[in-house]
Amino acid sequence: MMKKTYLEGKKALITGASRGIGAAVAAAYAAAGAHVILAARTVGGLEETDDAIRKAGGAATLMPLDISKLDDLDRMGPTLAQSFGGLDIFVGNAGMLGTLGPLPHTDAKNWQKTWDVNLNANFRLLRSLDPLLRAAPAGRAIFTSSGLAQKPLAYWGAYCASKAALEMMVKVYAAETANTNIRANLVDPGIIDTAMLREAFPGGFQGETKTPQDVAPAYLALAAADCAAHGDVIAA
Repeated sequence: MMKKTYLEGKKALITGASRGIGAAVAAAYAAAGAHVILAARTVGGLEETDDAIRKAGGAATLMPLDISKLDDLDRMGPTLAQSFGGLDIFVGNAGMLGTLGPLPHTDAKNWQKTWDVNLNANFRLLRSLDPLLRAAPAGRAIFTSSGLAQKPLAYWGAYCASKAALEMMVKVYAAETANTNIRANLVDPGIIDTAMLREAFPGGFQGETKTPQDVAPAYLALAAADCAAHGDVIAA
């Protein structure tokens, strides 16, 4: 069990925190002493995450947010600075599967939204939050990637391509912040039993899966003040 003081006093923004990996990471951070800022579209899911955190003695703030509305994200940095005085950890976890099918048959609007959620929203948030992360004693930017970022899979074009682009963006940001207090990394969680997996395999996934709680320790390690990884993809 992680010590309560591991992230004591830290402020962490987590997107996609209403369920799955985001909710599990939020609970783990809160249990380690962080004040977690829970961002997602689904208010009911955010409230469930918040209830679980508070019952365990943690602290959270709800932030209903549709990250596909990119222009709204530019205000995130100033909002957090005003409301919380800064930010120590940003976990860009929210993601979208997109429509599965042959690339030539992919709807252009769905393709664009998948890229907006998986890549462009993280760019806009990172751009807005960068001053806060640089001002923090140990700024941490952590993103959820996928093994499919490096493995082309037929009919998964929008998802594979957007996750591959996310990995490169984070690695570029890591190169640009090499001589700062920031550590920027990605987590490849593997195959997780989540709503996204059930969406992709409505008949059931025939293979081994992990739970969101299984991968939360990887996100905890990357949030640590003594984390040395930078520009890496960590397999959970």
